[in-house]
Amino acid sequence: MGQPTPATDDGWWRSAVIYQVYVRSFADGDGDGTGDLAGVRARLPYLAELGVDALWFNPWYRSPMKDGGYDVADYRAVDPAFGTLAEAEKLIVEARELGIRTLVDIVPNHVSDQHPWFRAALAGGPERELFHFRPGRGEHGELPPNDWQSEFGGPAWTRLPDGDWYLHLFAPEQPDLNWAHPAVRQEHEDILRFWFERGVAGVRIDSAALLVKHPELPDVTEGRDPHPYVDRDELHDVYRAWRAVADEYGAVFVGEVWLPDAERFARYLRPDELHTAFNFSFMSCPWDAARLRRSIDDTLAEHAPVGAPATWVLCNHDVTRTVTRYGRADTGFDFATKAFGTPTDLALGTRRARAAALLSLALPGVVYVYQGEELGLPEADIPLDRIEDPMHARSGGTDPGRDGCRVPLPWAAGEPHTGFGGEPWLPQPDGWAAYAADRQAEDPGSMLRLYREAVRLRPVFGDGPPTWLPAPDGVLAFARADALCVVNLSDTPVDLPAHSALLLAGGPLDTAGRLPRDTAVWLRA
Repeated sequence: MGQPTPATDDGWWRSAVIYQVYVRSFADGDGDGTGDLAGVRARLPYLAELGVDALWFNPWYRSPMKDGGYDVADYRAVDPAFGTLAEAEKLIVEARELGIRTLVDIVPNHVSDQHPWFRAALAGGPERELFHFRPGRGEHGELPPNDWQSEFGGPAWTRLPDGDWYLHLFAPEQPDLNWAHPAVRQEHEDILRFWFERGVAGVRIDSAALLVKHPELPDVTEGRDPHPYVDRDELHDVYRAWRAVADEYGAVFVGEVWLPDAERFARYLRPDELHTAFNFSFMSCPWDAARLRRSIDDTLAEHAPVGAPATWVLCNHDVTRTVTRYGRADTGFDFATKAFGTPTDLALGTRRARAAALLSLALPGVVYVYQGEELGLPEADIPLDRIEDPMHARSGGTDPGRDGCRVPLPWAAGEPHTGFGGEPWLPQPDGWAAYAADRQAEDPGSMLRLYREAVRLRPVFGDGPPTWLPAPDGVLAFARADALCVVNLSDTPVDLPAHSALLLAGGPLDTAGRLPRDTAVWLRA
């Protein structure tokens, strides 16, 4: 077992760079084509050289993998495809020895339909109270109990042979838990303790605003307030109890909280609740200076009253990769931009992704880097017969799903499967070797080298908020401590502000020393 995290908080998480590991696609240590903990352990030196402060792991628990591990059957066991609990404990210790902390994913809204609780519920046991079972509507109960829709498409209810229906806001294989039951609450507090005792430094909370449902499960009618299952007030009691557990170990939380209301969002970040929450407005912005500045200002304003640090993220395992998204005409966050055949200018997208990396890493707070972003990977087109994401099937094939950002990483240009390991579970595109980490490590102009240098230099910006500087239309320029960040999103090159040194550039300046379009620089004042 790893050493428990001491019950102290040195504030490391307030300005951390956290790397997201989607284990299945990171590195394959045993040659079976699926990424695993052995693969991660072998690549820890790479992550240490990148300079990250922590690793956030998508679920590595025992799971039937109907939704990439977000259908958990046993939180206290590592899925055999990834390794063993003992390997996870070694990984936590080995990473910490390199100065890298570990965060794990918890999925409190639902479990797998193979979880012992749900199997006992199907058998008619008292565990039925731990879920949402209801009779159907209609003359013979043939209609779902209400009009709720699954996040993956279609009704959020599945009917059983006995005539009852059960709730699943995601796939049918992911039955929702009943958070009004004390056993559900106690189990999750015990799960937190289980992993904190093994040295985990924090937890990412999946779908954090969806847990609690209105006891009567009413229809989602237009304008219903409060919503019957999003952002219920009762949730805050859950997270206050969780925070008490985390504080015993000096551990931290980051919540996946999608809410348009800034005041409601900030409530989750009060001092006795979650430490941080993901900032989706920044990731959702198109490549537009005014909208990005507004997102930055709004984000910092939302967090200020509760004293929580902002988080900045460009991509994750659910979102079209940054290079592809920024290389399209519509660069906002919209699942429609993932449509098959949507044209992409990868050269343009890469320039913008480099600039966006410098922008995000210059801002105050926590930065999350999804694996492969530091390599500049584009979204991959997955053959129809290889798509595994349930979003594709549940949408009737209209949504290609999220597998395009989950393709296994390229490590070595000259090795089979680009050094990933065995034949990957998702096919790597032709030309994937051009993005290989070993090739980029030798290229001073590569995306990998840019990320390494940016993470190394990031402390020059200090701890304070940004001060916006006068700049032409389409240009973002701000100062923090004695460093400046300038991003040119306009159509023409622009002069740099007065400075004493060029610290880092996302691309070369033009012959007149001006900042080209879609390029960012860090300057010393």
